[in-house]
Amino acid sequence: MQIKGKISIKGIVQGVGFRPFVYKTAQDLGMHGTVRNLGSEVRVHAEGTNFEEFVRRLSSGTPLSRIDSVTVTDSDEPVPAEFVILESAAGTLSGFIPADVATCDECIKDIFTRGGRYEGYWATSCVNCGPRYSIICALPYDRERTRMDAFPMCGACEGEYTDPASRRHHAQTIACADCGPKLSLLHPDGTTVPGEPLHTAASLLDNGAVVAIRGLGGFHIACTAEAAGRLKGALGRPEQPLAVMATADEIRRVARISPAEWELLNGPAHPIVVLPKKNPQALNDISKLHTIGCMLPYTALHHLLFAHLTNPMLVMTSANAPGYPMITDTREACERLGGHVDYILTHNRVIQNRCDDSVVRDGKIIRLSRGLAPKRERCDLGDACILGTGPELNANISIYQGGFCVTSPHVGNVRNPPTLAYLKETVERTAHLLGAGFDVIAHDLHPQFLSTRYAQELAEETGATLVPVQHHKAHIAAANPGPCIGIAIDGVGYGEDGTVWGGEVFAGAVPDFTRVGHLEPVMMPGGDLATRYPERMLYGILPEEETADLLASRGWDATTLGVLQKQVERQFNITISSSTGRVLDAAAALLGVCRERTFDGEPAQVLETTAIPGTASLWEREFIQEQGRTILSTSALLREAFSRMKTEQTADIAASFQQTLATGIAEIAVMAAEERQYKKIALSGGVAYNQAIESAIRKTVVASGHEYILNTDYPLGDGCISYGQCVWAGTTLKQGK
Repeated sequence: MQIKGKISIKGIVQGVGFRPFVYKTAQDLGMHGTVRNLGSEVRVHAEGTNFEEFVRRLSSGTPLSRIDSVTVTDSDEPVPAEFVILESAAGTLSGFIPADVATCDECIKDIFTRGGRYEGYWATSCVNCGPRYSIICALPYDRERTRMDAFPMCGACEGEYTDPASRRHHAQTIACADCGPKLSLLHPDGTTVPGEPLHTAASLLDNGAVVAIRGLGGFHIACTAEAAGRLKGALGRPEQPLAVMATADEIRRVARISPAEWELLNGPAHPIVVLPKKNPQALNDISKLHTIGCMLPYTALHHLLFAHLTNPMLVMTSANAPGYPMITDTREACERLGGHVDYILTHNRVIQNRCDDSVVRDGKIIRLSRGLAPKRERCDLGDACILGTGPELNANISIYQGGFCVTSPHVGNVRNPPTLAYLKETVERTAHLLGAGFDVIAHDLHPQFLSTRYAQELAEETGATLVPVQHHKAHIAAANPGPCIGIAIDGVGYGEDGTVWGGEVFAGAVPDFTRVGHLEPVMMPGGDLATRYPERMLYGILPEEETADLLASRGWDATTLGVLQKQVERQFNITISSSTGRVLDAAAALLGVCRERTFDGEPAQVLETTAIPGTASLWEREFIQEQGRTILSTSALLREAFSRMKTEQTADIAASFQQTLATGIAEIAVMAAEERQYKKIALSGGVAYNQAIESAIRKTVVASGHEYILNTDYPLGDGCISYGQCVWAGTTLKQGK
C-alpha cells in the first residue's frame, strides 16, 4: 500500500477551486504535504495512510474542472507536518482557464442576507462562480494575474480567502463593498447621476429609460418591453429580434420550455436560450418571430437589479452594432452610445477579455461565447501547433497543440477594421495564455477575406505553413472527420470552382472530400445586393415573365426592373451560387413575407416563422445528373411554389417548400451513402438551425438506415469553422499530404 508520493493533475484545474478542494480533501483524510499551481497543472506532494483514497478523490475533480491525467510517482522528499497551499509557479500551459461562471445559489443567498457582509454587493462571488476568462491576464490563475489585482483585499476578505473552512478559500475574485469594484450611474456625457446606482437605475428602467449596463464581458443595452420599439429605432434595427433577461416565472409565462432547456437556462453558463413563444404574436415589439431568446439573471448585479425592478422582464441586447466587437470600456460607451441610451450603469473593474452572451436553440449552439467558451476539446491532430483563423462571418479562432484544441469566444463579422483588430487581439491573447507558437496557420479558401490576409501576414512573421481550407469542408470536418457523407447547408462560402457554395453534399474523410451533390447553381444578380434584396434572388433563380410581373405588381418601376432583366440576360455582375440560404431568401421573397433583409438570416427566419402554422406536404423533387454529381433543381421547386400561390395558404406553401428542399438534399446524401457504402451522414451549416429543415433531413437519413450525426458541441453555423480548419490542417499533416 502506497502512503507517499507526488501527484500531478493536468487539465482545466485553474480557476475552478482545485487547490482548496485538494486542501479540504487532505484535511478530511488526515494527509499532510503541499499543493501548488503550475500553469495548467496542479502538483501535490502528500503523505498519509489514506494516500490511495486521496488520489482517487482528487481524480474526480471539482464540478468546474476537467481532468486530463493524474500521474503518481514515488518520492522520498520530506513533506510538512501539515497540509500547505504553496505559491503558484510557472509550468505547463496545456490546459486553459475556464469560462465565466454564473453567480451560484449560495452567493445569491449572501447578497440578500440582511446584515451579512455581502448584502447588496453587486460583485459577490466565490470559488464556484463569477468571472474567469473575462478578467484573466496570464496563467497561473492567481489574483495578481487578473484584473482583480487592482482591488487589494480588506481584512475580512483576507480572512475568508485564507480560511480552509470558507467556500471563498483561495477564491481569486473575492471582494466586498469595502474593498471591491464599485458601481456608478452616469449620464451619457460621463457625469454622475445622484443616488445609489442600482436602485436609481432600476427606477429609471421602470419609467421607460434605456440604460447601458456593463457586465462581465461587455456592455448590454437594457429597457422594458414597452420601450423596445424606441430602442430598436435608436439602434436602427427595427426588425431584428432582441433577447430578454427575465425572472424564471416570467420566462415560463411567455415561452414553452423543455426540461433540458430549463436545465440549460439554470446551468453554470446561463446562456440565452431561444424558446418558442406560447403565443407567436406576443411580444412582437421584441421579436416578430415565433421564438424569443431568453436568459435568467447571471450575475449578482442582475439579481440585485431585478430585486428593485417592478418589471419582471428587460430587453437585454449587446451594446454594439451586429458583427462588431462588444463595447467594454466606459469612456467608449459614453462616446458611442450617447445617441442610443439615456444612462450608463458601469463599474471600475477592467474587462480584460470581452465576451458576448452564448446563444443556444433546441440544444444546438448558435453563438459559442460566455459560459461556454473558451472551449477545450481533446483531439489528436499531431505534434504541430495549429491556428485556425476562422471564416468571415460569426468568426472565432481555434488553437491546437499537444492533443487539445481551444476555441475562443465569438469574435464577430470580420468585414471591418475593428473586428479584424479584435480577431488579432484574440489570437495574441489566447496564444499567450496557452504558450502557443504556431507551426501551421489554417484559413478560409476565399482569397479576399480579411482573416485570410491576416493569416498570410502572420505566416510571414512566424514562418508558419499556410493551409487553405474550403469553408464547407471545414463545416463537415468539425462535425465528423472520419468517413461519411457530409451535408453542408448555409449561406455562402467560396467554392473550389470559384462559385459561391452553400448547399453541398460531400463523400469521404478529412482531408479527402469529394463534392458528390449540391443544390442547383443559380444567379445572384448584383452579388451581395441579392442578399439584401431577396426579390433580386428570386428573379435570378426564376428569370421569367411571370416573376417580372410579380415584381412590377409590388412597385418595381420599369427602369429598375429593366436593368435587373438585362443584368441577368447578359450575365453582368452576376455571382453563381448553390447556397441553401439564398434559395430560402428567394422563397421568402416569392411569398412576400420578407422583401428586404435588415439583419443576418432575416428572410429565412421569417419564412420559418411563416411556416409554423402551415401543413407541410412533400412535393416532387427534380434531380439533375451532371459531371458525376446529383443536383437538386431549386428553380423547379420555386416554380412549384409559384404555381400554388393562387390556391394554397402562404403558411402551407412555406412549410412544404422547407420540407421538400430538406428532403431533396437529404435524398442526395442517402443516394451517395448507398452508392459508396458509407454508414454515417453528418449535417452542418447555419440553415440546420431551422427546426423543420433539420427534422426533415434527420427523418430521411434515419429512415434510410444510416447513422445521423449532428454536432452539438460546436455551433452548426460558422462558429465551428476555425475548429474544422484545425482538424483539416492537422489531419492533412499527419497523413503527409
